Amino acid sequence: MLELYSEVERIFNLMTNTDHKTNTEGIIAQIARIRESANTLIEIELRERSMKGVVPAHGSVLQFLFRQNKPVPIKAVVEKVGRAKSTVTVMINTLERHGYLSKMPCETDNRVIMVELTAAGRKLRRDFDEISEILLNKVYGDMKKKARQLLVSRLDVIENNINK
Repeated sequence: MLELYSEVERIFNLMTNTDHKTNTEGIIAQIARIRESANTLIEIELRERSMKGVVPAHGSVLQFLFRQNKPVPIKAVVEKVGRAKSTVTVMINTLERHGYLSKMPCETDNRVIMVELTAAGRKLRRDFDEISEILLNKVYGDMKKKARQLLVSRLDVIENNINK
């Protein structure tokens, strides 16, 4: 495990190299490196916690479902997660296969499939929150709150620009 953490450190150090800071044309590569580093850190934490069948991509689905008090349509998950329906369906099927959520037809419209976390899925919440805190602490480091807000607002601009 130590060697994987060392790899995460190496990648994060690469991201703070001054060559990357001044190369505005390499932004997509930099974003890819950040994502790779974040996923590596999450994967390490998931393995250490023996969270079988959960991968970093499941985070947005789980985060949404943790906040729900009753079953929700798969369509609501797709809309909130912002990924393709086929991608979210695969994630939901994987989480169901591992016993973290269940699917059922809507009581008022059998064409609609509802999903909700099982007891095993709800038990993931504590580990999920801890992993999220570890990741965010690593990402932001000693960055002040105002700088964090500015960073997120600039990333929103980039995301909106690329999705136009």
